[in-house]
Amino acid sequence: MMAKKVAVIGAGVSGLVSLKCCVDEGLEPTCFERTGDIGGLWRFQENVEDGRASIYRSVITNTSKEMSCFSDFPMPEDFPNFLHNSKLLEYFRIFAKKFDLLKYIQFQTTVLKVKRRPDFSSSGQWEVVTQSAGKEQSAVFDAVMVCSGHHILPHIPLQSFPGIEKFKGQYFHSRQYKRPAGFEGKRILVIGIGNSASDIAVELSKEAAQVFISTRKGSWVMSRISEEGYPWDMVFHTRFSSMLRNVLPRTIVKWMMEQQMNRWFNHENYGLQPQNKYLLKEPVLNDDLPSRLLCGAIKVKPRVTGLTETSAMFEDETVEEDIDVIVFATGYTFAFPFLEESLVEVEDIGVSLYKYMFPPQLEKATLACIGLIQPLGSIFPTVELQARWATRVFKGLCSLPSQKAMMEDIVKRNEKRIDLFGTSQSQILQTNYIDYLDELASDIGAKPDLVSLLFQDPKLAVKLYFGPCNSYQYRLAGPGQWEGARRAILTQKQRILKPLKTRSLKAASALPAPLLLTLLGLLAILMALFFQIQ
Repeated sequence: MMAKKVAVIGAGVSGLVSLKCCVDEGLEPTCFERTGDIGGLWRFQENVEDGRASIYRSVITNTSKEMSCFSDFPMPEDFPNFLHNSKLLEYFRIFAKKFDLLKYIQFQTTVLKVKRRPDFSSSGQWEVVTQSAGKEQSAVFDAVMVCSGHHILPHIPLQSFPGIEKFKGQYFHSRQYKRPAGFEGKRILVIGIGNSASDIAVELSKEAAQVFISTRKGSWVMSRISEEGYPWDMVFHTRFSSMLRNVLPRTIVKWMMEQQMNRWFNHENYGLQPQNKYLLKEPVLNDDLPSRLLCGAIKVKPRVTGLTETSAMFEDETVEEDIDVIVFATGYTFAFPFLEESLVEVEDIGVSLYKYMFPPQLEKATLACIGLIQPLGSIFPTVELQARWATRVFKGLCSLPSQKAMMEDIVKRNEKRIDLFGTSQSQILQTNYIDYLDELASDIGAKPDLVSLLFQDPKLAVKLYFGPCNSYQYRLAGPGQWEGARRAILTQKQRILKPLKTRSLKAASALPAPLLLTLLGLLAILMALFFQIQ
């Protein structure tokens, strides 16, 4: 029997794109959203609500617009390349309006319970119990998409900070932080070295007397700006470089990674070099951190070993006195209180879900987690492909392997993840970007066939292989094909440059300097060869 009614839990990015995929596949979705609006994590609010993700006012995307848009809906060309949260939310609103998604969403509705129906082994159906305006309701669905995110439950390991109970200053998790007002002239200690820790430290360092950032293991730090000023991910995420990372010996890949990371500044000199620099742990993206360190506004410290009423002690036996504020940017744990306990098991070693989505022990594959993943690239194209695959599994157009095969895949994937990214709490959901996208696209039948394209459309094939691997590639063929995909790929450069070229310049001379230098270089090589032969 084909699944018809689908419950989508949450109207953030994953929920919105899941709705669209359901509609595309002719399913009947109903989305339950506990707040009064869409956008999830990306909708900034002044107040911090329990059970809802929370961001600070200045959050900007770490992935660029061409790498972050949905595959059949490029962002407006005048949008900047990296978006303030309010601008990204605007894109989601345009997306929801264009595909008429709001009519499927029940706002102010909390999901209390998702449980298998008594006849689940034959029907695959779920009972979903919700609460709205104090009233409980129950409905039956053929499938469920869990899109509630994993930035909700703060992880504060207070037991690792002896003396915290004596500390007289203020301390809080980074999710409580909204803006730098009120921290003027303070001495602040930020614990952690992820993206939030770095953003908050940099922002506070412009107002505070002194900011310290404490890291146990260090981190690579990258700028959003890469070669020739292009966004970092458009240079980093190409099929060619992904292939090199996969085929070259690991030691060479890691050496190359280190060279690449140290090109901007020497991490060892700045006290940031990762403890295990050979793990491909997600780098921090921050354009200002090295400059704030250079100015002395931020100082890097090792692990905190203890606290007193006003001071912090560190692993290297140094002490910093008169600390006013401690910000714990120590990440999140995740839980799904509305699911039956055994469905999504989160252990230290990882999540036991097939391809980060399907619980392998279910007799029927009618429940999928969307967005419970941290790719080394943009989350948006990732969740879109997850939703495209899940909806086709629900319809019976794609099938999953046996439980045994799924369990083996989960174990193997976890081993590979630990080998590449390490065992830290923040790496549980980490995965390689292009490999994972290609895997999902292959399951759908939407992975581009580069070999046949090389003969039919060599210009496009070269772009696909050596250019940025963005989501449009997965709309060129197969189910969900979009006739605008080829054009979107070939015109992405003008969408990148449009918001930058706001001052008109006179046309440059016929031969640009780099081309001239290249020609001179080639001439020099030819002459050298000629004289060598002589």
